[in-house]
Amino acid sequence: MKSPALIFLGAFLVNNIVLMRFLGLCPFFGVSTTVETATGMGMAVIFVMTLAAWITYGVFHAILLPLNLVFLRTATFILTIASLVQLVEMFLKKYYRTLYSAMGIYLPLITTNCAILGVTFLNIDNKFNFLNGTVFAIGTGLGFGLVIITFAALRERLDLAPINPSLRGYPISFIAAALMALAFLGFSGLFGLT
Repeated sequence: MKSPALIFLGAFLVNNIVLMRFLGLCPFFGVSTTVETATGMGMAVIFVMTLAAWITYGVFHAILLPLNLVFLRTATFILTIASLVQLVEMFLKKYYRTLYSAMGIYLPLITTNCAILGVTFLNIDNKFNFLNGTVFAIGTGLGFGLVIITFAALRERLDLAPINPSLRGYPISFIAAALMALAFLGFSGLFGLT
């Protein structure tokens, strides 16, 4: 069994959810137009990803596994994550207006973020206990945040660069994302993780 530190480094850098597992690409390309929006999305993903990991761990081990209903995992996790996001949104709207206004627009977007669902599946598939699952979720969320904020900063600079008009917009963004993925691939040699 890996230590929590190695699980964190693996989730944060080496097996980055966006660049190595290709999950969460819709918000990665869609919300990363400015650093401000990318930061909001990154913080919201960290928060919801950690809560989703906790709740789906409990649902899986307390309900699905004992009742031999593991085949309902996908539908149950999707419903759990969607319900969680709605409950968090209602709670923030009622009790923490400033936090709701800061995260408000990003919370509904997270409902359809496949990276959240992917982390809940990977926690179960890797047979992580509660602590390791939490460390994995936080590391993955921080890795998502790091990549989307870095990519947004890169896109802001690319908008000002003298680039051929045929490459402007998404073509140069895809090239930049591919180069970022290659850069993150180098971390696997640094830490000896796969």
